[in-house]
Amino acid sequence: MANYTPEYEFKDRMLSLGLARVSEAAAIASAKLIGRGDEKAADQAAVDAMRTELNKLDIRGVVVIGEGERDEAPMLYIGEEVGSGSDDAPEVDIALDPLEGTTLTAKAMPNALAVISMGARGSMLHAPDVYMDKLAIGPGFEPDLVTLDMSPTERIEVLAKAKGCKPSDITVCMLERPRHNEALMELRETGAAIRLITDGDVAGVIHCAEPDITGIDIYMGSGGAPEGVLAASALKCMGGQIQGRLLFRNDDERGRAAKAGITDFDRIYTRDDMVQGDVIFAATGVTDGSIVRGLRRVGGYIETETMLMRSRTGSLRRLIYRNPIKD
Repeated sequence: MANYTPEYEFKDRMLSLGLARVSEAAAIASAKLIGRGDEKAADQAAVDAMRTELNKLDIRGVVVIGEGERDEAPMLYIGEEVGSGSDDAPEVDIALDPLEGTTLTAKAMPNALAVISMGARGSMLHAPDVYMDKLAIGPGFEPDLVTLDMSPTERIEVLAKAKGCKPSDITVCMLERPRHNEALMELRETGAAIRLITDGDVAGVIHCAEPDITGIDIYMGSGGAPEGVLAASALKCMGGQIQGRLLFRNDDERGRAAKAGITDFDRIYTRDDMVQGDVIFAATGVTDGSIVRGLRRVGGYIETETMLMRSRTGSLRRLIYRNPIKD
């Protein structure tokens, strides 16, 4: 990406509440599918609700991080235009995952979220739908304290020294996948604790930003590149570091990266490479988690909790929204 220079002032304050409504709508739409075992139906309900709510916003938005290419519609696809489209509406980039954790929702497991971020046009990395090797820590450390070029052991030792603790006091979060078995065995040798998650690595990265609350010090491992940009958006608001490097399994995936404008296939992206300008970020809980509370029924109402953040101010709001249950 070239150095980003916005053509106008990003009206993040004016758009932030609208963004919260978008994630709330997606979460509420998936409520009836929690624990029903139907991942596709849960995802589709969230997609439809998110698209409807996005089209109510006075923006000229383009989905740069979505759920696939145009021929995979009715998902919210990469390149899809959303918003009112009025001539005087701001042009914005949108990164989204209407239901981050479809399996978590289908099985009523923790930490399923509806997630979306927004920035000025051209401010976000157009990451292709490939894997990304990721490494993240929270705020308060010198830049590049840990890097993707370090071994898992080196990362734990360096972070422990910076925190003034023993490696055995460090807790790592990573996806439970066979591809991580070798790194997992090496991490066990350091004495660090490992918290394995089945899905939802955006939430996994966010955990690092509040280690005193979540107990997570560092996130590492490979997952979706689009989720890496969403996670970088969250850390842009909360503070913290993330590095990502695209991983390609075949020429088709390299072709998709080239189509997205990527020329250096070995580049390591920092947080500010992935998100160059100010962003707003909203995450609404679908199932209970350590970041936000999940959907719950209170009398004749359904209640959500949303974490709404702005990078410009570093503000974090937790919004409780109660809406009558409709048959």
